[in-house]
Amino acid sequence: MPYRKLIMANSDNRGSILIVDDETINLDILSEALDDDYDLMYATNGRDAIEAAQEALPDLILLDVMMPEMDGYQVCSLLKADAATADIPVIFLTGLSSSSDELKGLEVGAADYIAKPISVPIVRLRISNHMRLKKALTKLEMLSATDGLTEMANRRHLDERLERECNGSRKSVGKLSIILLDIDHFKDFNDTYGHQEGDECLVKVGRAISESVKRAKDLAARYGGEEFCCVLPDTTYEDATRIANRIRENVIALDIPNTGSSAEPIVTVSLGVVTIMPNGSVTPAQVIKMADDNLYAAKRAGRNRIVGEEMA
Repeated sequence: MPYRKLIMANSDNRGSILIVDDETINLDILSEALDDDYDLMYATNGRDAIEAAQEALPDLILLDVMMPEMDGYQVCSLLKADAATADIPVIFLTGLSSSSDELKGLEVGAADYIAKPISVPIVRLRISNHMRLKKALTKLEMLSATDGLTEMANRRHLDERLERECNGSRKSVGKLSIILLDIDHFKDFNDTYGHQEGDECLVKVGRAISESVKRAKDLAARYGGEEFCCVLPDTTYEDATRIANRIRENVIALDIPNTGSSAEPIVTVSLGVVTIMPNGSVTPAQVIKMADDNLYAAKRAGRNRIVGEEMA
């Protein structure tokens, strides 16, 4: 069968696997063995593998070691250096069977090491074990990183992610954009409609924000109170501004009454945008301060609007 890089959505919560091998015979064997139980995607070289992993964020990666141009050890090292893909388990599949080869694989971050020729029962069992472990760990991580009300990422998760993004640990050449926003006149909303309606408003606005931020590597989080934050890796200032405006319009489309607001008689948000080059020269505290300054400039200008800047 022909193989190409294939990005596909996880269906029915089956789990997704990226298979990386330059030998189509191995792809044939693995595809036939795993297709009934998992959503599969493929890459036949290291560069496509990294791109596919960053875009699709699979649950597990099966990675050949011996490939032209970029071998599996290099690919694994790059994946583990990227905050977006660092936690994806990597299982090496290779004809190299010495203990030193296995040690090298584990040292660069692999979760397991399976020698070729491929034994389908062993591969299936190893994958099943790692999938169960991954799901358990993911559930625990989600509980510790999720805001209890909105079910968005919480402040702890946001701080950890922003630290990784700002210090350049993703090894990306792309720009990093941050959107900080809050609900206009939310205190007046609570005073008028009550705190229970206020909580419902936060949930609906949080959902509108999350639906506006569409890439797997982006993060939408509750910053605190009625404030929210979006972390957008590899995003230009122009694209970040478009996303901010999409958020603003999607919140307006909720059409939640807020008669106490001076901006509009419905719930609106004000947004501050900042774009930096994530090379470690700007700290998370500094980038949040810049976004916060822009947010308050939007409020002073009349609310329900966006103010932003790009750092040279």
